[in-house]
Amino acid sequence: MYAKITFSLTRSIRTFTENILMQSWTLRCALFCASAYAASAAFADGPHVERTDAVEVIGHYENAVGTSDTASQGYITPKLIEARPLLRPGEVLEYVPGVIVTQHSGDGKANQFFLRGFNLDHGTDFATTVAGMPVNMPTHGHGQGYSDLNFLIPELVSRIDYKKGPYFATEGDFSSAGAAHFHYYDKLKEGLAQLTAGGFGYRRALLAGSPQLTIGNGNGSLLYALELTGNNGPWDNPEHFGKQNLVLRHNFGSADSSHSITAMAYQGRWSATDQIARRAVDSGQLSRYGALDPTDGGNSQRYSLSYEHASTERNRDFQLSAYAIRYRLQLFSNFTYFLNNPVNGDQFEQADRRSVYGITPTWMWTGKLGERQSIVKAGLNLRRDNIDSVGLFNTMARERLATVRADSVRQTTAGAYVEHSLQWNDWLRSVTGARADFYRAEVASDLAANTGHTNDHQVSPKLNLIFGPFEETEFFFSWGRGFHSNDARGTTTRIDPVALTPVAQSPALVRTTGTEIGARTEWIHNLQSSLSLWRLNLASELLFVGDAGTTTATRPSARRGIEWSNRYRPLPWLLLDADLSLSRARFTEFDPAGEHIPGAVNRVVSLGASIDAIGPWSGMLQMRYFGPRPLIEDDSVRSQSTLMWNMRATYRFDSKLKLSLDVLNLFNRQASDIDYFYASQLRGEAAAVNDVHFHPVEPRSLRLTLTANF
Repeated sequence: MYAKITFSLTRSIRTFTENILMQSWTLRCALFCASAYAASAAFADGPHVERTDAVEVIGHYENAVGTSDTASQGYITPKLIEARPLLRPGEVLEYVPGVIVTQHSGDGKANQFFLRGFNLDHGTDFATTVAGMPVNMPTHGHGQGYSDLNFLIPELVSRIDYKKGPYFATEGDFSSAGAAHFHYYDKLKEGLAQLTAGGFGYRRALLAGSPQLTIGNGNGSLLYALELTGNNGPWDNPEHFGKQNLVLRHNFGSADSSHSITAMAYQGRWSATDQIARRAVDSGQLSRYGALDPTDGGNSQRYSLSYEHASTERNRDFQLSAYAIRYRLQLFSNFTYFLNNPVNGDQFEQADRRSVYGITPTWMWTGKLGERQSIVKAGLNLRRDNIDSVGLFNTMARERLATVRADSVRQTTAGAYVEHSLQWNDWLRSVTGARADFYRAEVASDLAANTGHTNDHQVSPKLNLIFGPFEETEFFFSWGRGFHSNDARGTTTRIDPVALTPVAQSPALVRTTGTEIGARTEWIHNLQSSLSLWRLNLASELLFVGDAGTTTATRPSARRGIEWSNRYRPLPWLLLDADLSLSRARFTEFDPAGEHIPGAVNRVVSLGASIDAIGPWSGMLQMRYFGPRPLIEDDSVRSQSTLMWNMRATYRFDSKLKLSLDVLNLFNRQASDIDYFYASQLRGEAAAVNDVHFHPVEPRSLRLTLTANF
């Protein structure tokens, strides 16, 4: 019966794929996965294998020996989310060792991310999903792979799966540096009412619960959450950030077949203090928290409906995620002030209005190949972006003056993968895989010469070898190819829309190749330690262009580095975390401008100490550091390093009521969230000036949170 259902579903997915892509390669994509299904038939009637490996969790991470395929892969538990203070929701990604999350604009805008020698801009080369839905936006109005996590509610996160490097067949676009998948609870253990008040006008209210809601004969519940947030920030020009966030998640079914339907609605509106010229602060023209264009800011909306299904029958598992997203963004920025327009200023609007549809079925068969335990996984990733409008406009005080470029885009991506895990003996396991990705985009531009369509494809083999365990220690070797996509408009643009001169077109898909060796050990009692040495090559680097507020494809590059992560519990009530990441990033193609990659962070350190349940008290002290980095290719201009401490102290009155105090930027350090180097012109200046432009970290602030469970 299960086989009939699976065959019917496979046939339906194939029809769906043919209809939305209308291309012959899409049929090959479906057949690719169907062949994996046929190959796994040998396991269909094999003995059922119970997967009951014990996992010892040391506090904040599930990364014990025997739980992952690389040394840099792991799982983050809700304990860390509950323990660590957050300035912004997007900072949950800092729970991934080696990741730094900052901001160069208003809080309603997507964060800036750094990992493994990358300035990831707003998400390029780092893939993110929430409740089975992708967050990265290709061909986005502000930046390729734009990942806005402001709709995330951290208290609903049940687990974060993270991976680094292009070694996993399940990961596709934007995942070359890494990926993080946020899973929401199906049902909360207790209802939650939370009120937060803090400095600079910060306030937040959260109400969440999981009442029973049964349909038919199965079990069911309805998870709901309503979040309201406001903040002015320390800025001379108040941010007036307002956020409304709603989640409704209906879960029903049985242990063998579960279903979830999730509806989300998010709206945000803000005024922004973008990065400012250092010379304006040095001269006393404005303070560190001043704005050179007080009308910058934006508004964003994201509405989604998704469905998740998981079923198990004997040694077969099936999972399905389907989603529909409606997304809007209006973003007003001014990075160069009066360089291009001395009268009206250089403010511009970036607009994005789209609908996103997708489906991701996954099959897994567990059995034996001879006497060896074997797991075969196969799946499809199908996504359609109907971008009704993506544009760039010259503005003044948020009023449009002229259209620089306006496009509509229809972009479709399809990926098919197969992965095989084989336990050769007691000390050797292999995970081999491959994925094929196909890309098609149709661009309709206001400039006829830039209208066109693009097709591309990429095949990415993967290999992981796991040796051990030997004395509670295992070793890893990983190699894989991946890719990131470029903005579809760049693949069809022939004429610069401003200068009206010919320009080179960008490739649609850019190959990446990575290698990693690593080790993980629990040889010392109560200590989990992971070490990895890695290298990643990109066929084309994406760089931020300051005077346009966009990214552009440039030369090939290479990165290499080392990461060391540690979790140690010396006492039952004390947990210590320590993560170190060192990297080197260089262009590999000669250019007189230089070989350094602007914005590439070479050192990241994170230290944390958590105290749990000393009577009614618990708390955490956390340090984050990211080192200086080149701001220009010849390394003649560099940023300063940034070091910050955050603290949380919690007092529990009883099992239902607690009070928490967060102190953010504990020592009130003056540092930068981010630095850029480019030319700008202030009002009254006669010519452009090359200068460092920075966005300061926020000064020390306190937030008090009262949490009641029911």
